[in-house]
Amino acid sequence: MKFLVTTALALGLVAAPGLAPALAQDAPAPTKVNAAAPNASDLLFEAPQMKNVTPGSTITYDYLRRSGIAKGPYGPPMNDTIVFTVDAAKVPDARNIRVTMFSGFNRVPAGPFEDMPGNPVISLFLENHLRGLAKLLEANPRYLKNAIRKGLRDKAVVTPVKVSFRGREVDGWRVETKPFEGDAMTERMRGMSNMTYTFITAPEVPGEVVSIEAQSKTPDGGELLEERLSYEQKAG
Repeated sequence: MKFLVTTALALGLVAAPGLAPALAQDAPAPTKVNAAAPNASDLLFEAPQMKNVTPGSTITYDYLRRSGIAKGPYGPPMNDTIVFTVDAAKVPDARNIRVTMFSGFNRVPAGPFEDMPGNPVISLFLENHLRGLAKLLEANPRYLKNAIRKGLRDKAVVTPVKVSFRGREVDGWRVETKPFEGDAMTERMRGMSNMTYTFITAPEVPGEVVSIEAQSKTPDGGELLEERLSYEQKAG
């Protein structure tokens, strides 16, 4: 691989890329929502989400980031896309993925990913998010990563949801966690200790990831940070 920014690896939530073929062979089929709610980390980082993506197709994710923090590092709102070009891999349930992450001056190098059973867009989103958050808070990125890891493992709430997909309602899962709530470093988080991470997945959507959101507001409803990504059905 030329470039691999997998926050999941840094968070300890997924196996190393070299183990991808074994993971794809051993991983269970995507969880059915009529079963008991799955573990959040397993759902997001262990499921073979790419198995339902047709080789030769593309997946487009719309991305938005905006912040109301005066003189913050984010600047004006950013609207862009992350595009996956998906090809067949050596392992049947895995895929080779070429990534175009943002455009023009926003462009971020990412991928390619080979023999990937899981959807790397989750890791790409979190890695990009954590870069900005660490800069804003002047915080140790490792500390933030560990907090999110613990939040997904120990504090996440997983509930079934209905997702609108191609004119019908399909079953999905909603994962929500507030990893910084009650954190010992709350006073250094510039009011963002209420940061809420929400993930929506659905087995019938190509790549299974429907949306990801990181959001923090002031007590009176002002926007500190809104960062979200969503599967583009028209482009998909």
